[in-house]
Amino acid sequence: MKKLIVFDLDGTLAPSKSSLDIEMSSLLHDLLEVVKVAVISGGAWLQFQRQVLSNLPQDERLAKLSILPTCGTQFFQYTGQWKQLYAEDFTAEEKERIVNSLNNAVRSAGFLVEKTWGEVIEDRGSQITYSALGQQAPLEEKVKWDPDFAKRKKIKTILDTLIPEFSVRLGGATSIDVTKPGIDKAYGIGKLRDILGIRLKEMIYVGDALFPGGNDYPAKQAGVISIPVRDPNETKRVIETIIACLGNDRQERSFEVN
Repeated sequence: MKKLIVFDLDGTLAPSKSSLDIEMSSLLHDLLEVVKVAVISGGAWLQFQRQVLSNLPQDERLAKLSILPTCGTQFFQYTGQWKQLYAEDFTAEEKERIVNSLNNAVRSAGFLVEKTWGEVIEDRGSQITYSALGQQAPLEEKVKWDPDFAKRKKIKTILDTLIPEFSVRLGGATSIDVTKPGIDKAYGIGKLRDILGIRLKEMIYVGDALFPGGNDYPAKQAGVISIPVRDPNETKRVIETIIACLGNDRQERSFEVN
């Protein structure tokens, strides 16, 4: 029986930088009734608060929800209030090296953008994130910029030679995430296993970037059963299926005990 369902955020539970819609919020709340849930994303903690937590009922089910910002380099649990369990932050020197390399890689690849909305390179403590059009870019502009990931794959190839000591992953609609080596969503999956005491075979991972080079791919490489989705609408159908399966399993086990 599966005991933990792990989700990516942007492109999986909600469009990039957008909040959960009413249907997704309701489905996640229903899912928390039957199984533990975790969300791992390249986003910072404040992004989780805005996109996810502010749209969920503030009740006892939150105790079954784990939040892992910045690709698992941070971990939050709810015990009446949200508590950070760890953070794998960069040093000042590491941050400077990564930011300089990002600027050089984008320039070298020929993908400098004239019009941007908000920060292009964001320091998230344990992760440096490059967003080609800026953190606040309209979704309609984001989906047009790199729909096939080709631009970011070219930038990543250059970055891999400039900063081979760090982990570089594609995430969201226009972003590239840089973390410490060996710290990615597989690292977050391992933390979930150790902290929650749940084996990998008892987890399911759902994400929209499960291809090689995508920031969800390390979760698949870790050995977790993974379900690729194209967008939040597909995720909703996956959640409905999981609720139906786990709900029926609980009923059958209850019947056997009685």
